[in-house]
Amino acid sequence: MTAHHEPAHAVRDSPASGPLPDPYTPGHGSAEYQVSRYELYLDYRVSTNRLSGHAAISARSSVFLDRVVLNLAGLRVLKVQLDGQRVQRFSQRGNQLIIVPARPLPGGTDFSLDIRYDGTPGPLRGNWGEVGWEELTDGVLVAGQPTGAPSWFPCNDHPSQKASFGFTITTDANYRVVCNGVLVSRHAKASRETWVFEQAEPMATYLATVQIGRYDLRQLDPAVHSPSHRADVPPGLGGSVPQLVAAPPALMSSATAALARQGQMMETFEACFGPYPFPGYTVVVADDPLEIPLEAQSLSVFGPNHLNQDWNDQRLIAHELAHQWFGNSLTATTWADIWLHEGFACYAEWIWSEASGNLPASQRAAAAWQGLAAQAQDLLVGDPSPELMFDDRVYKRGALALHAVRRTAGDVLFFELLQGWTESFRHGGVTTADFMDTADRTCAEVRGFSARAILTPWLYEAALPPLP
Repeated sequence: MTAHHEPAHAVRDSPASGPLPDPYTPGHGSAEYQVSRYELYLDYRVSTNRLSGHAAISARSSVFLDRVVLNLAGLRVLKVQLDGQRVQRFSQRGNQLIIVPARPLPGGTDFSLDIRYDGTPGPLRGNWGEVGWEELTDGVLVAGQPTGAPSWFPCNDHPSQKASFGFTITTDANYRVVCNGVLVSRHAKASRETWVFEQAEPMATYLATVQIGRYDLRQLDPAVHSPSHRADVPPGLGGSVPQLVAAPPALMSSATAALARQGQMMETFEACFGPYPFPGYTVVVADDPLEIPLEAQSLSVFGPNHLNQDWNDQRLIAHELAHQWFGNSLTATTWADIWLHEGFACYAEWIWSEASGNLPASQRAAAAWQGLAAQAQDLLVGDPSPELMFDDRVYKRGALALHAVRRTAGDVLFFELLQGWTESFRHGGVTTADFMDTADRTCAEVRGFSARAILTPWLYEAALPPLP
């Protein structure tokens, strides 16, 4: 089913009340309070898929609150405390946990929630198939985009609601745990092992992840300069970012071979987009084949079926890495603006194609345009509908929109724009209007430059514009 849209020929700025409720994900996320910190303590048994959870949440009310609504689905809440006092009234309905405090909270009040819960987690079904906590043959994968986070922890589930995270995960001792951020400690006790991770930079809930498997961990070699590598990239970029791969022992050699050029990708993207936004980057290779790779903040997950040297798999490695800038550090404040993630990551593939001595970006753009011209012109990239938000046309046409800006601005100003964009909104929320304003400021010296005039036909009109 395709959602119907009113004609849109201009950017519609979000109302003052913010982007919630989001029509793409009804029932997920609240503008009534802002979480600043999630501390998640999880005890998980792989063989029985049994999860015991404890979430300590620090938040601040935005309005007068006589109830606090979080998202949690498929797990049973056992006990709730608010500011250290047990809450007598709470209920679970569908994917919502509704907490009624003994006394309402005035706007601007800091408060804490302590929620104990348990159950057998599983993915949530929706427009996008199954998302969230998923059992592998021997371990766990969490793919939260866009609404899978409530499958394993209570949260204010919307990309506009970013917070820092701490993870303390206890599981069977012969498994490795990989979470967002930096590994702080690990310690074993009897047949159990506890892993502690810190994700200090603000993160959207859908990007939070836990990966559990019988994985070895290896550091990837930093970028190796080669004649085919871009000569204008300053030496030293990318090599300072720790890059790790976690993979089953039997897959480690093929994983490191497939990722052999990721260091060069990191160099190229730092030169084009600005400094890598997190302390490190980890690639997890699951033992099971995956339909598509997925990115989470500071890490990405691939299947053994993605470990090839051909362009299609190499572009996916570049795509997921680029999401660390576009999607993870800079996160769309409304799902309608998903092109700010996928169009940019797709364009990063074309940049890598050019930098690596493959086809130039202009040829990638021409091929994408030809493909789009052969398809239906019935999608607005800047508001594609929840059913079509991950349609390949959003990726390709979003990338072509950026190519149109590049062709008009020229390379020097275009890459200055991308670097200014990632710096100005680092670890924050973004809208299409923000990007247009940034582009207009950066390219003011170009006579007649108007980001709205360039982008509106690509984003908010159905007909395919001419190849830029």
